[in-house]
Amino acid sequence: MKPSCYKKYTIEIISYLFLILFTYAAFSKLATYETFVVQLGQSPMLSAFAGWISWSIPTVEIIIAVLLMFNRWRFLALTASFTLMGMFTAYIYIILNYSDFVPCSCGGILEKMSWQQHLYFNLVFCFLALVAIIFSLENLTVQERAWKTKYKLLLILLSTIFAIAVVYLLFLKSEQIIHEENNFVRRFPPHLYNKSAELDLKFTGYYFAGSTKDSIYLGNYTAPLNVLAVSKNLKDSKVHHITLDNYNLPFQAALVRVNPPFFYLTDGTIPCIFKGQTSNWKARKVLNCNSRFTAFEPIDEVTVFIRTRKAVTKESTIGKLEIDGNITRLITNDQILQKQIDGVFDCDGMLRYDHSGQKLIYTYYYRNQYMVVDKNLRLLYRNNTIDTTATANIQITTLNNGSRKLSASPLMVNRLSAIAGKQLFINSSLRGHFESKKMWKQSSIIDVYNFMDQTYSHSFYIHNLGKEKPQAMLATQDIVYFLFNHNLIAYKIDLKGRKTTSITRN
Repeated sequence: MKPSCYKKYTIEIISYLFLILFTYAAFSKLATYETFVVQLGQSPMLSAFAGWISWSIPTVEIIIAVLLMFNRWRFLALTASFTLMGMFTAYIYIILNYSDFVPCSCGGILEKMSWQQHLYFNLVFCFLALVAIIFSLENLTVQERAWKTKYKLLLILLSTIFAIAVVYLLFLKSEQIIHEENNFVRRFPPHLYNKSAELDLKFTGYYFAGSTKDSIYLGNYTAPLNVLAVSKNLKDSKVHHITLDNYNLPFQAALVRVNPPFFYLTDGTIPCIFKGQTSNWKARKVLNCNSRFTAFEPIDEVTVFIRTRKAVTKESTIGKLEIDGNITRLITNDQILQKQIDGVFDCDGMLRYDHSGQKLIYTYYYRNQYMVVDKNLRLLYRNNTIDTTATANIQITTLNNGSRKLSASPLMVNRLSAIAGKQLFINSSLRGHFESKKMWKQSSIIDVYNFMDQTYSHSFYIHNLGKEKPQAMLATQDIVYFLFNHNLIAYKIDLKGRKTTSITRN
């Protein structure tokens, strides 16, 4: 066989291999387009651009496959094939070496390959494209051999640089968009949190009252004087009974907050505060508590944060209550909560305190914002969650007696919140872009933020119990706990699970 025939057949075989690869890859993406978009949305490099990438990649693959069928355009198609495979190879390399996690596979013939195998597969096709390009250049009308060599090297070099540069720039920009300019695209590192334990509490009505290094404490709405202490592995439990020095109060919404070595039993509708020690669970009433409150968060022996009402407008505000013996002193900061509609329902939210960093975090229920406040009640900053609901979507009706009620079900943005270290956990009610509708219906989404860096970190799924969503959430350093009716479930972080052995198909 003459050398020219050998090169010709080699070019044709390689061209047909690429034609088959790109045709299969493009049509498999289109056949499962929704899945492909969802998987792109979970890529640590491409999630911010999943919308246009989801149609541009199969489009380019189809165009290259068509061009490969015509001799006139084959050289251009082979060059494009080398560049595209170079992009896929750079994508895998960056994922393996610089990404926080690896996305799951979205199916196809390459699904069973490991990351390293897929990298080698791409390198082989890059080499084949390189061989075909070099052989194709032999047929070009370039007279001088030295110029041919320079032409080959320059073309290969420029294609390689272009492929790597494009992927790397996408990676850098995607990181910035996701963490700082998020357009409601979530990241779900696979297997990051795994269900580690479950406890049947037998009864309903429980809520999280606090935690220590070894235990978590549960209060109960129907038995407000009982506190259930559960070991963090959910294997042991013990019931503590609170005794008060005064039972002659019209309790309506008594709640327990445990901040060892102290605990509090409160009812902001009366209002009243009982304080005691966890060593004997005996509490006495704190006198002169005249401020009604709708949220209560103890931070140390003598100081608690509350959400109360302004004296004149009756709008919600955040206050610090200092308990000195039998005397209480209230300080408020009316600049923390911002009125949008009525200053009450639109400001409703969750009050949490980070004891390690001494920061108060308040998260709105009906809009995408949380505030960070220091222990002196100074507002440090406001930050948005990744959803786009900036204005509370609620309807309020004023009754004949002057009271106000919600006249329709409000759009709940943030259902639950918890704090552990620098991380803020938020159970979001809204589905983000490029997320599976089926998964969203079967699970609850937990978004994780670094409230010190003011950035979004990642998200993970919590499987619902049937149609039941979690009713309460508590976070510790490595475990997040959820209450479902009468079930307590623990999800433990698995840092080894941040890397998987599968990949989003090229």
